[in-house]
Amino acid sequence: MANVTQSYLTPNEKEILIASGKLDSAQYPQHLAELSGLSVEASVQSAFLLQEKGLVKIIEDIDTNYILTNEGNDYANNHLPERRFIEYINKLDKIPTINELKDQFGPEFVIALGQSRKKNWVQIGEGKVYLNYPLQGPGNDEVLLLQIQANNVIDSLLQIESYQQAINNLIKRNLIEKSEDKTIQIEITESGLDIFNSGITIEEDIAQLTSDLIRTGEWKQKHLRPYNINAPVQPIYGAKLHPYQRLIDEMRQIFLEMGFTEIKGDIIQSSFWNFDALFQPQDHPAREMQDTFHLDGTSDLPEEFTQPVAAMHEHGGDIASKGWGYKWSPDIARMNVLRTHTTAITIKHLADNPKPPVKAFCIDRAYRRETIDPTHTPEFEQLEGVVMDEGMSFADLLGLLMEFYYRMGFEDVRFRPAYFPYTEPSVEPEVYIEGMGWIELGGAGVFRNEVTEPLGIKHPVLAWGLGVSRLAMLRLGLKDLRELYQSDIDWLRKSPVCGD
Repeated sequence: MANVTQSYLTPNEKEILIASGKLDSAQYPQHLAELSGLSVEASVQSAFLLQEKGLVKIIEDIDTNYILTNEGNDYANNHLPERRFIEYINKLDKIPTINELKDQFGPEFVIALGQSRKKNWVQIGEGKVYLNYPLQGPGNDEVLLLQIQANNVIDSLLQIESYQQAINNLIKRNLIEKSEDKTIQIEITESGLDIFNSGITIEEDIAQLTSDLIRTGEWKQKHLRPYNINAPVQPIYGAKLHPYQRLIDEMRQIFLEMGFTEIKGDIIQSSFWNFDALFQPQDHPAREMQDTFHLDGTSDLPEEFTQPVAAMHEHGGDIASKGWGYKWSPDIARMNVLRTHTTAITIKHLADNPKPPVKAFCIDRAYRRETIDPTHTPEFEQLEGVVMDEGMSFADLLGLLMEFYYRMGFEDVRFRPAYFPYTEPSVEPEVYIEGMGWIELGGAGVFRNEVTEPLGIKHPVLAWGLGVSRLAMLRLGLKDLRELYQSDIDWLRKSPVCGD
């Protein structure tokens, strides 16, 4: 605010300006509160108001710390599961099978095997686990885990990209937590010093002229706070849906208008419907603990489909397929998970409705163990759909998706070949955004026979899973996924209901 005079300042603002003017350097709010006699909260509030008027400057400092979770502390004392895993295998006089190691490591088996494969410490072949020699020494994650336990993290290490990745992986595995302590200091500006040096008078400030002040005549002896006639009028915002919810409703309406039926399903799914029914092998990386929320308890397996699915995994069932060539475990299939995709809903719907035609979609939330960053969150919305009918082809799938994206306002759409365990052929739809180029928005394909045959489905199934949040970011012009869930009331008020 230009040409601010002390007549425009509240008594609290004057107190903070006086306290700041008496000091030579930036000060913490606690010190200014002691000098001014105000509470720390009132001091901070007044400081921010003074900053808006250009009379003080607020300096923010963020101190980042890392602490071990209970699980992380246990692993720091007893080594990570993958370290104990390879050391155990190294001591054996034979090459162990997956089932033998599963019995030995129990609940930690999935983590140990998954992390060992991710770090390229082991290989799997013919149901056995082979070590890759020479055995690797302590990795960056193991070094950092011990340093954090000893409260001795070397700051210079955190500037190295490989150690930053290790920190992110430890957070993703819920072994450490990141905490940020924000502190502020308040420093008077040249404009503030000018007012301070001119002398500040503190007196009772009347912000509203009441009938009592007028009747008694006291207003003549009071200091009335000046009104800024140039101040903008308080805007009025009408009630409206959240921008993200409006886009979800728009996508839902498009598919309803295209003749689809919306379906719903449980958030908690068995591994059978979330993975096995989709022909994902039981040692697939997507099942690893760092990607999936595994839950206590189990679910019953569907008797009608269990044996056909098991046979398809083990040797390809009765079709021209080799399967995955391992011993399928019903115990793993019974394990409960938070659904990692809404495909678990659509595949079960197909199994319950194997006769054509089927046109169904599900727009709902899925869950994965992801580190929160500008492009990932542990929970996210997904738009899943299937079409099953006689004579359906890959061309029908591309046409359907192009129609959807056109209706969403994207003029340039293309498809790039891709790979998914349960569709063949597979593609990733992309749309062109000016200034950003081609952006991938999901995956699609035709269900493989290995998926449909065990469920008694005899006709082609077109399937797709689209990233709702990424599409919403493009439509709303956001660069950070977290902004979709922010509680910024100003952003919610100003977001337009209609496009240009």
